[in-house]
Amino acid sequence: MDPIPHASAGGANPTYRALVVDDEAALAEVVASYLRRERFEVTQCHRGTDAVTLAREVDPDVVVLDLGLPGLDGVEVCRQLRTFSDAYVVMLTARDTEVDTIVGLSVGADDYITKPFSPRELVARIRAMLRRPRAVGAPTPHAGGGSADVLAPRVFGPLRIDLASRQVFVDEELIALTRTEFDILAALSSRPGVVWSRGQLIDTVWGEPWVGNDHLVDVHVGHVRRKLGDDPADPRFIYTVRGVGYRMGTGQ
Repeated sequence: MDPIPHASAGGANPTYRALVVDDEAALAEVVASYLRRERFEVTQCHRGTDAVTLAREVDPDVVVLDLGLPGLDGVEVCRQLRTFSDAYVVMLTARDTEVDTIVGLSVGADDYITKPFSPRELVARIRAMLRRPRAVGAPTPHAGGGSADVLAPRVFGPLRIDLASRQVFVDEELIALTRTEFDILAALSSRPGVVWSRGQLIDTVWGEPWVGNDHLVDVHVGHVRRKLGDDPADPRFIYTVRGVGYRMGTGQ
């Protein structure tokens, strides 16, 4: 299968691959039909074990993943996906509790939506995710600067963020971040010392029409901190501003 092109500045009608995983075949077909209308190439399956196999074969840009799958549940599927794929993952859950949300996000899901839901809203949120690259990584150039300034690595002590390659290093060791985690770090690092509210991060990283609990931001920031070895009690890079949000820096 020839690779499907990703969105680009000059592409009016980009096409993406989507994998829809839900044990309710009728619901999976509804979601798939909405995505096909938006020119997605869609693959469906209804079991967790099949999802992992198909994700390796299809290499999707986005996975719509039900939490309550038989056998291998959505949490374990997501955990396995994250060992080889950086696809955006939207978790579907019939349980609207904070615990379920945290569990789903903690294994690398990018967003979640609670059943019953509007397929139009789901597709809109997926589109917003896929539009992210690369506004987050492209801050306003310095006066007199050009694109080289915009994409120059950002350095915070032992932390180096390479925007051009979307790679992050701590003490020259490569740190594996998901797309969402990188985008959060890119946003925070674009304005060092400036406090970002959770709402601002959601607007920048997730984009409209995202709706939901802004606790999503805290979970993902927690992932970034853990991977960077950044202790919230004694931070080196990301600082919590209580009641507001987060800022990037190398000192209090």
